Amino acid sequence: MTVAKGKKNFAAKLSRAAHLDQLGPGLITGAADDDPSGIATYSQAGAQSGFNLLWTMALTFPLMVAIQMISAQIGRVTGHGLARNMGEVLPHGLVTGLVILLFAANTINVGADLAAMGEAARLVTGFGQHEFTIGFALISLVLQLFIPYRRYARFLTILTLSLFAYVALVFMVHLDWAAIATGLIGIHADLSESAATTIVAIFGTTISPYLFFWQSAQEVEEVDQKDSSKPLLEAPRQAKAALSRIRIDTIAGMLVSNLIAIAIMISTAATLHQAGKTNIQTAAEAAQALEPLAGHFAFLLFAVGIIGTGLLAIPVLAGSAAYAVGEANGWKIGLDNMPWQAKGFYTVIGAAIFLGLGIDYSGIDPIKALYWSAVLNGVIAVPMMAAMMVVAGHRKKMGDFRVGPVLGGLGWLSTAVMAAAAITMLYVSLN
Repeated sequence: MTVAKGKKNFAAKLSRAAHLDQLGPGLITGAADDDPSGIATYSQAGAQSGFNLLWTMALTFPLMVAIQMISAQIGRVTGHGLARNMGEVLPHGLVTGLVILLFAANTINVGADLAAMGEAARLVTGFGQHEFTIGFALISLVLQLFIPYRRYARFLTILTLSLFAYVALVFMVHLDWAAIATGLIGIHADLSESAATTIVAIFGTTISPYLFFWQSAQEVEEVDQKDSSKPLLEAPRQAKAALSRIRIDTIAGMLVSNLIAIAIMISTAATLHQAGKTNIQTAAEAAQALEPLAGHFAFLLFAVGIIGTGLLAIPVLAGSAAYAVGEANGWKIGLDNMPWQAKGFYTVIGAAIFLGLGIDYSGIDPIKALYWSAVLNGVIAVPMMAAMMVVAGHRKKMGDFRVGPVLGGLGWLSTAVMAAAAITMLYVSLN
């Protein structure tokens, strides 16, 4: 009896640990934002420009908070995701085009993440990059098919704690804190032609379209899973608590994401850039930034971070595409459904993963693929954000909960900044 009771108590504690209700859509979105694409992009930025691109993170933080808060608010207010709301406000052809762009970009990002995970595993084991890539794809797909995402996402976040190694590294290597401060406020901002593409990549991996669709969809799931919760248009009395929770959750998630990104850029600037390695070509070169902290275990620590964030982010990437396609076509959607309950939804997820596997056989180095997927996200984010802002300010769709001048202004400013960066990159590339 004592043993049985002890097992029961242990199981109860484990269950409580596994169901951390504090971990909402904003925190999970923030964790997924520092995916392998983000790690590669921030590492490249630090190696390439030292501390002189840190200003991009100071700039993007309030913008990413605003845009993610708006996307969450649309889902919580209407009870529907972004694609459906866009379809009811904007021309059908335009929304279809945006959904196709999202699916294409997400599929490329999924493939780049999987390839990077396979290469990270090869760094540790010395063999089997393609086999590991396929294995990670199958593991991710099976988890999505048969286990509710929220249940295992809470465990996967433990793996992402390895990213705090970059934070620890900041306090272990010699740093020029004056240079870091000036880098953060942009006194010596790197605005060179060579930095233009990297700036778009930073913006694209920090303010990514898939995160808009994901967080909005997760707010809808929050409503669907709780009998007491209703869309705010139907239950305006719930607005104060719901919107407060969204603010706290989103700011917390984006703050963690942003601090990790800054730590990665500082760490690679202080190690790789200082050593004259300004162009990261492979995962092994990116992992070398961790050698002052982990020594011979640098590859292992790097691999754990890439694999952990990849397993966390791939369902967000594939899932956000499936939510968008499903909403646009009126399908049953949701990662809490079984595959036979939402066949179209899971078909899109499977297609994104299996098509993405082609990246691993394309001959493109995974680190380069990650970087260029971030650039692509930075370009397509512009029309996505503009469409979302139209919905957020639409009186008929949002009622009394349409975005106000402060949040709406930040949202449009985010769109303008992304557009300016993309246009500048294209201009520099063509000239």
